[in-house]
Amino acid sequence: MSDLTLTNARLIDPEAGTETLGTLTVKNGLIASVVAGDTRAEGALDCGGKVLAPGIVDIGVKICEPGERHKESFRTAGMAAAAGGVTTMVTRADTLPAIDTPETLEFVTRRASEDSPVRIAPMAALTKQRAGREMVEIGFLQDAGAVAFSDGDTVTTDTKVLSRAFTYTRSMGALVIAHPQEPGLSKGGAVTSGKFASLKGLPAVSPMAERMGLDRDIALVEMTGVKYHADQITTRRALPALERAKRNGFDVTAGTSIHHLTLNLLDVGDYRTFFKVKPPLRSETDRLAVVEAVSAGVIDTISSMHTPQDEESKRLPFEEAASGAVGLETFLPAALRLYHAGLLSLPQLFRAMALNPSRRLGLPGGRLEVGAPADLVLFDPDAPFVLDRFALRSKSKNTPFDGQRMEGKVIGTWVGGKRVFER
Repeated sequence: MSDLTLTNARLIDPEAGTETLGTLTVKNGLIASVVAGDTRAEGALDCGGKVLAPGIVDIGVKICEPGERHKESFRTAGMAAAAGGVTTMVTRADTLPAIDTPETLEFVTRRASEDSPVRIAPMAALTKQRAGREMVEIGFLQDAGAVAFSDGDTVTTDTKVLSRAFTYTRSMGALVIAHPQEPGLSKGGAVTSGKFASLKGLPAVSPMAERMGLDRDIALVEMTGVKYHADQITTRRALPALERAKRNGFDVTAGTSIHHLTLNLLDVGDYRTFFKVKPPLRSETDRLAVVEAVSAGVIDTISSMHTPQDEESKRLPFEEAASGAVGLETFLPAALRLYHAGLLSLPQLFRAMALNPSRRLGLPGGRLEVGAPADLVLFDPDAPFVLDRFALRSKSKNTPFDGQRMEGKVIGTWVGGKRVFER
């Protein structure tokens, strides 16, 4: 825990939706005051007019412990997160073995506390081995620290099993995070269907698979009353169902990934496997519709969906290559593309990247207010650079932004008032 004063900063308040020049002080790891205006104090850290915002709360980060530590560890992911302004990683349960018992969850929590400089909020699997046949011990896992329950990108095909899991999760007051896809339609799909997929001769999936999966999940939400979050909404066809669910008063929220907000299916180009993600990249029409949904608050959260893959699993024919991209360090500069394009303001971005994820998971961060944890990121939104994937701190280097011109460099990251990254 450290005391410090940060002055001459552009303060981003996602709750009030404001951006003001001011000073922020920290005492005992908590925000002690936020004062607008030029109130420079002796001994304070002069931020030079750069942006100070709540640390990013990233839902859906894959840490490959246990089972695939050669791809990513808590240490390397934590360093990457700190360098990217991510102060809380909400980790996925799709490890080997899956995080489906209190013992495995306790192992993960212990490893995180030992090795990661940023906070970890772990998810647990919804069904045993993520196999969709039998629900996990939700109460025990919740007691062990699980903040939500999710089988990741594995879709449970047995609706009766899913409805029972939803009902029990509802009785425990827990949150379910689901991957809305119709499993039959989406099976084997490497790109989104359309002219591009046909010209490239790639197996494709219709955008309707997302809408059909979301429609089924919302029907189960209506039946059970469970708290529900869709991990990635990526198509315009799914948005009306999401809007209706919210209007009807269901406890439903949704997220999307930074890759689907900033890239489209044409970026796959000549079978570039670093652009293979799940669900696949969509059309430019879909991308713009999803950006507008974030702006309007229909989609609540943005995440990196950080998914490390080793070189061997990516250097394969496109349809055989593993899905996923790393994103902890590229999350913020990629999001700033939307800011520089005039599509989203900085308060809107941090509402979706920090405030709303914290609210949904019941975490105290994501805000610049007195009494909140001093989880902060200071960055220059205009600093240009060319991304070199080999300079990333993640063990795996599978980023679609390799070699691209980007803007936005993190200057410093603090967790509980302690500086965990300094450029």
